[in-house]
Amino acid sequence: MKTYLKIALIIIGMALIINAVILALVTNFNFGIIITLLVGISLLVLGIYFDKLNLLMKNGIWKWVKYAILSLTAFMVCVITFIAICGQYDTVTYSEDALIVLGAGIRGETVTLPLMYRLDKAVEYINKNQNAIIVVSGGQGAQENITEALAMEKYLISRGVPKDKIIREEKATSTYENFEYSKQILDSYFNKPYKIAFIINNFHIYRASRLAKIVGLDSAQYHAKLEWYTIPINYLREFTAVLKLWTLRR
Repeated sequence: MKTYLKIALIIIGMALIINAVILALVTNFNFGIIITLLVGISLLVLGIYFDKLNLLMKNGIWKWVKYAILSLTAFMVCVITFIAICGQYDTVTYSEDALIVLGAGIRGETVTLPLMYRLDKAVEYINKNQNAIIVVSGGQGAQENITEALAMEKYLISRGVPKDKIIREEKATSTYENFEYSKQILDSYFNKPYKIAFIINNFHIYRASRLAKIVGLDSAQYHAKLEWYTIPINYLREFTAVLKLWTLRR
């Protein structure tokens, strides 16, 4: 059994390291890549030195270090599982007044695959609720030649969405700001209470829904899919972001 566990740790560790390195080369560098790389290295080292570490952690303070690591790992798995389950549920009714599409990294002026999935969902939504306006939210970051909002607007127009139905929010640099700045725009746009729907990839649904409520938006959620090879990076990063949300409400 120990031999199988050692092999599994080595294989998973190497897979995470390779995954992080490849995505660092083909996508915008982010915190999720760092976390995935660190977890991969930790698992690889644990697998290689499994027997020595297991012997070391049998007694004394190292035994409690082992229990702490196992407890943290179990907690992380539970939180990630919870996030994944929450990300599978949509609550839109297609009667909302506005749709907020949260930005994601772009490459130069081109939307990346996760953002494309969000925008395709926006087209799908607007075809069922043509009375809604669309707020595309996202500022300009590193490796980006224009704002995410402008790239999103261009993509939606190319897919047949009328330009006059799109409003750009171009200052946000975080999910909290996506909602905060979008709410400022919508408060000025509507002269009555309104309800919004937001679109985000499934791993991000839980935190986004909580942040929308914190900002004061009456919201429904609509999830976009995620490519399987980005699952480790996105869920490990989201785990740390959810911990931040629970402690700082941001």
